Amino acid sequence: MQALLSPSLRPSPLDPIRNKSHFLSSTSTKCKPPTRISFITPRAAVSSSQAAPKRETDPKKRVVITGMGLVSVFGNDPDVFYDKLLDGVSGIAPIDRFDASKFPTRFAGQIRNFSSEGYIDGKNDRRLDDCLRYCIVAGKKALESADLGSDNLSKIDKVRAGVLVGTGMGGLTVFSDGVQALIEKGHRKITPFFIPYTITNMASALLAIDLGLMGPNYSISTACATSNYCFYAAANHIRRGEADVMVAGGTEAAILPIGLGGFVACRALSQRNDDPQTASRPWDKERDGFVMGEGAGVLVMESLEHAMKRDAPIITEYLGGAVNCDAYHMTDPRSDGLGVSSCIERSLEDAGVSPEEVNYINAHATSTIVGDLAEVNAVKKVFKNTSEIKMNSTKSMIGHCLGAAGGLEAIATVKACTTGWLHPTINQFNPEPSVEFNTVPNKKQQHEVNVAISNSFGFGGHNSVVVFSAFKP
Repeated sequence: MQALLSPSLRPSPLDPIRNKSHFLSSTSTKCKPPTRISFITPRAAVSSSQAAPKRETDPKKRVVITGMGLVSVFGNDPDVFYDKLLDGVSGIAPIDRFDASKFPTRFAGQIRNFSSEGYIDGKNDRRLDDCLRYCIVAGKKALESADLGSDNLSKIDKVRAGVLVGTGMGGLTVFSDGVQALIEKGHRKITPFFIPYTITNMASALLAIDLGLMGPNYSISTACATSNYCFYAAANHIRRGEADVMVAGGTEAAILPIGLGGFVACRALSQRNDDPQTASRPWDKERDGFVMGEGAGVLVMESLEHAMKRDAPIITEYLGGAVNCDAYHMTDPRSDGLGVSSCIERSLEDAGVSPEEVNYINAHATSTIVGDLAEVNAVKKVFKNTSEIKMNSTKSMIGHCLGAAGGLEAIATVKACTTGWLHPTINQFNPEPSVEFNTVPNKKQQHEVNVAISNSFGFGGHNSVVVFSAFKP
């Protein structure tokens, strides 16, 4: 979850509930305090004789990744994307999509020269919000890489193929333009596509309509945790036998005046306008907020049984995941880290993985003052020995892509599993001493990934963790 920088935006919710004197009258001296019931079992309370975790073995329930597609500041090819990350290239630059000269933050991970040629017809391309365009292109590219292009897609049962691509903000450009048209010209000038292209479910819907995929179809919107929530839900559709194939991930296009202005108002963004490429610096003492990014990241998730029947290219395996809520504050993480640490623990339980098996973490790490260390502290609660774990931040190079962040970072995590190389966390000039992890500072490192987790947290206290490893038959 992103921690904002303004103390004025940190009310103390639930204070009346936490203040015991609010409920205890001076005349109620005979009342006994209520018994508290804990719904979370501390790790220390688990019996040492408990059986070791077991991974799923049923090929109908094992979920594999057979395709990846993306739209990013580094282009639309996952291999090129990861090569840029390995080289430590920053995609952050001054905004030129609109005049940002009056904003205190004037830079972002803005996508330039995007083309949907060959994926969206010209008439629709001109109408669609970028949030929808990014989803359609990333989704179709993911299917192509899964050997499910137009010809082969007709060979599978489309009733058992679904789409679950979420977004945190929805069609923000269409929404902003519609409000402006209403104010300046009246309601008759609002486009009839205003509602359809603004609502968050339309990305999944349009991709399914275009391809004829009739399986589970909806969107999840949990701010910056959106993509991981979608992966988790999509995998469970497969595990429950409701789908053979799910196209899942996140998409976002919020780099426009209202989007930038909104986050400026939250005092969440870095203002390092004199040196934008060093602005996103997770875990560095001089970090001053996150940097906006945009794009889409989509995976093709498939039951192992279905993938093997069609001789699909299996890239890696999704082992499990978990989602939960801090139930604490709109924007601040819990000080005790309980939400994040319990989410990680539950993801490992779902995956059938012990903490000792994990040796790579793609962190949420957004470069905010409070959020970066809160995540580290929560991770330490789960992994007692951090010496073998390497942890990096993709956002140091592409910025924070909000609802699409987890999608792009999942692709980075999968590439780490398959290549044996971890991309650096750039801009590590003066690291926080309390981090105590190998953050892959400034230069890529070779590392054989055993089990990897990817963290994503969002406004509202939404926590999500997904677990990947190399595929082993």
